[in-house]
Amino acid sequence: MLPIQKNFKKSFFVLLSLPATAMGFALSVQIAALSWILNTKFGFDLHEIGIVWAAGPLAGIIGQVIIGIVSDKVWFWGGRRRPFILIGGLIAALMLLALPNIDKIGNALGVDEILGVAIAVALSLDLAINISFNPTRSIIADVTSEGDVRTSGYTWMQTISGFFGVVAYLIGAFVSNYTLIYMGAALVFLFSIIPTLFITEPKTLDSTEDDSSESEGGTTNMPEFIKICVAHAFTWLGVQTMFVYTFAYIKENIMGFSTSETLADAQNDEIGFITGISFAVLNTVGFLLPALVLEPITKKIGRVKTHMLCIATMAIGYVLIIFFGQTSNMLFILMIVVGVGWAAVVSLPFAIMSEKVDQRKMGLYMGLFNLSVVIPQLAASGLGKYINGQADKSVIFIISAIALGISAVLWLLVKENNSTSSKLSPSSGH
Repeated sequence: MLPIQKNFKKSFFVLLSLPATAMGFALSVQIAALSWILNTKFGFDLHEIGIVWAAGPLAGIIGQVIIGIVSDKVWFWGGRRRPFILIGGLIAALMLLALPNIDKIGNALGVDEILGVAIAVALSLDLAINISFNPTRSIIADVTSEGDVRTSGYTWMQTISGFFGVVAYLIGAFVSNYTLIYMGAALVFLFSIIPTLFITEPKTLDSTEDDSSESEGGTTNMPEFIKICVAHAFTWLGVQTMFVYTFAYIKENIMGFSTSETLADAQNDEIGFITGISFAVLNTVGFLLPALVLEPITKKIGRVKTHMLCIATMAIGYVLIIFFGQTSNMLFILMIVVGVGWAAVVSLPFAIMSEKVDQRKMGLYMGLFNLSVVIPQLAASGLGKYINGQADKSVIFIISAIALGISAVLWLLVKENNSTSSKLSPSSGH
């Protein structure tokens, strides 16, 4: 067995982050372009867009848990995570290429109902992302030791992934969403293939190393795991509502058009521009904060408290958008506040959760943990009809603010890992 390493050069953390970056980039393309292209090119309303987005959570429920269990047990192509990263990356790249060609695919297959084709493409894309997302995160836990090193692995993952997410939104805003889609397909393919040539996976997974840890030397602390999942679920209910429906808020509350109204290409491009810049700002904060700000703070007050404060800040950001976000410039500014929470969401929960479970079953628990993402995503997809019927699309951020507020309260119930707490802050009483 190859020993789990305790010290890495920053260059290796960057390399280790690229597979997750590939899947994050595919997700950024989906967030930037899917709702936009379905509404502007294919004329879908919010209810139909919600149905298409529901394909992703359904794929996640199926894919993440199954792949997590399987990837804990199998070994082929030189790894347990590598095969799923390669397969998922290839399929994700192909489905990105299919996204702007849904109508052509339907015509070629002789399918008149384009909604069905859109669901099939979205389902395949999300299934591919879900096949790979679990292994790309599990592999970080596989090759790093508990504590600061693992936190560094996940914070660097978000720093690199977040940077490319910003690039994705800027390409969509300043060039075009179509360019973004095709460039995304190439990047997802390359970043899924190249890193696997240089990352050596341990053939045997050890149980948790520190017998004094919350996972009790290899067993899973299930009550704490469940509390983390429930708190994270409310986070994602709010976050996914923002991702899916913000374009409608921009179209109606900022630009003054009806969501069902057919617009000229220039107006559609402006909606895409404002959406792209908004999420670029969100992700800029999201990739800068984890390694530069959040990691030092966790060493003083612990991961859980740091995460809770960030989630509360995100809820406040949503409230500010409701009251002051009626212009594009104000929306951009307030996305900075929202981005504080996003920076925590995409980095800290993985480190917190990974030390509550049996290391040997990391894939399984990473898959179960993902249910706290995909089930809320499915719930958010079902809100399309309700939101579509509201005269004021500020309801999007009202839902998000309430969900993030509940999440912040629930994170107060999660205990800091004892061994990690002593490493992060000797004076901490967690």
